Amino acid sequence: MENLLRNLRHAVSRAARKGKAPARALSKSKKTSKTAKPRRARAKGRLDHGPAVGVIDIGSNSVRLVVYEGLTRSPTPIFNEKVLAGLGREVQSTGLLAPDAVTQALLALKRFRALCDTLKVDRVFGIATAACRDARNGPAFIEEAESLCRMRIDVLSGRREAELSALGVMSGVYQPNGIVGDLGGGSLELVDIHGARLRRGITLPLGGLALQDASKKSLKKAEKIVKRALSGVRVGAAGYGRSLYAVGGAWRALARLHMAQTGYPLHVMHGYRLRAREAIEFCELVQRVNPDTLSQIEVVASARRPLLGYAALVLEQLVRRTKPDDVVISALGVREGLLYSMLKVREQRKDALIDAAQNLNLLRSRSPLHGEELVTWTDRFMATSGLDETDNEIRLRHAACLVADIGWRTHPDYRGEQSLNLIAHASFVALDHPARAFLALAVYFRHVGITHDDELSPRLRELASTRLLDRARVLGAAMRVAYMVSASMPGVLPQTPLRVEKDRLVLRMPGKYAALAGERVFNRLRTLARLIGREPHLIMD
Repeated sequence: MENLLRNLRHAVSRAARKGKAPARALSKSKKTSKTAKPRRARAKGRLDHGPAVGVIDIGSNSVRLVVYEGLTRSPTPIFNEKVLAGLGREVQSTGLLAPDAVTQALLALKRFRALCDTLKVDRVFGIATAACRDARNGPAFIEEAESLCRMRIDVLSGRREAELSALGVMSGVYQPNGIVGDLGGGSLELVDIHGARLRRGITLPLGGLALQDASKKSLKKAEKIVKRALSGVRVGAAGYGRSLYAVGGAWRALARLHMAQTGYPLHVMHGYRLRAREAIEFCELVQRVNPDTLSQIEVVASARRPLLGYAALVLEQLVRRTKPDDVVISALGVREGLLYSMLKVREQRKDALIDAAQNLNLLRSRSPLHGEELVTWTDRFMATSGLDETDNEIRLRHAACLVADIGWRTHPDYRGEQSLNLIAHASFVALDHPARAFLALAVYFRHVGITHDDELSPRLRELASTRLLDRARVLGAAMRVAYMVSASMPGVLPQTPLRVEKDRLVLRMPGKYAALAGERVFNRLRTLARLIGREPHLIMD
């Protein structure tokens, strides 16, 4: 916790210093030269994580550019564009990248280079995967691509691609334990992962485009190819009691379709979870019917629909072979794994959720230091409350405290609703959907009170367990006390501790802080006391 406080203080201090620097520099430039070029101002909604970094990813199906705000533990994309060129659609049958796909990919790469120049992105990394490493004309294509992009493009080996996919999952999943499967257009990579430990990965020619090509567009023939390939790999029951982490655009498209079919309330891909049996049944349905006849099929891009059956086939067979408890969608893969591999060890060890919450706190709260003080204040309260917390629940509470005030600019009547929507759909990683619901609900309750959840979508409440919903109410009620006492300003909460002492919930407001007491403070204290079965007591001494 001391590290959390220290890091945020330093970040606020750096931001304050950087906020003054441009004005001084501009003033000086006016005195010394009328022709001096003005310095580029950093947008106030951006954090200074150093220079932006871009990744150009040349896959077997898509060619994509992603530009991130900086090289950090929780990188935020500031630009993301893809083109479904289909480079690998004929590699299995002809051994070559399709000519029209090459033309389309090169046009996309030319635009991507221009975009990087426009965005002033100096650090751009290029990677290419299965189609480019397997095709005979792959080297010639890469040479032309490097000339257009003015940079080196690394053609990843299958093993390296598998490793980076696993690192992407490691960077975005809290304490992962299972098998990472990354399905691209040309190949399937498999890696066993447990925490920060990876086993050596393997690659198989089971990508959607590769299967479509090799089977001559026959799902029956493709099924035989998949079963034969998986039978030669030691993955039998390797997922038992664990998870299968599904990476790749085709599997995300499947998950998006499943969400639409079931009316799932939270449209966030990362962390979406299906029980193994449910995944198998849905994959069987997608293979059995023409995807275009499925309801809500419009949520899947038309260019991806012909590959849905092959993606479903591979996922079904992989789940049957590895026998995981569930399938978890990871929106992070090779690109994020590449960035994660470049971080220093101390950065890799940071909690990505807390890092992202700190960033949001710094950008949007009235006082970022108040957010960190709220973390410590609730630590002391929970330690005496008699309510036990797991390590995961503690980090979720800390994250909720850090983002509790990000909706303050919204009209008071809508702060709860707007904060809930922002947090539920934020680009957080290292948390699952029940945890997202907890964060959103806790901050919602902090704004509207604990008796107004009838206005919420009942489906969103259902994402959180009974225990998490109860803890969200308690935390929301505690934060309502904190914000009424402190008016969101730092320096107050450390002097006004909240503790459970025997059968009483005691809020101390000593010395000059006694003047902050009032009926509204006591009413909120009483509400919290009722939630935890204690008597409220306000001490002013």
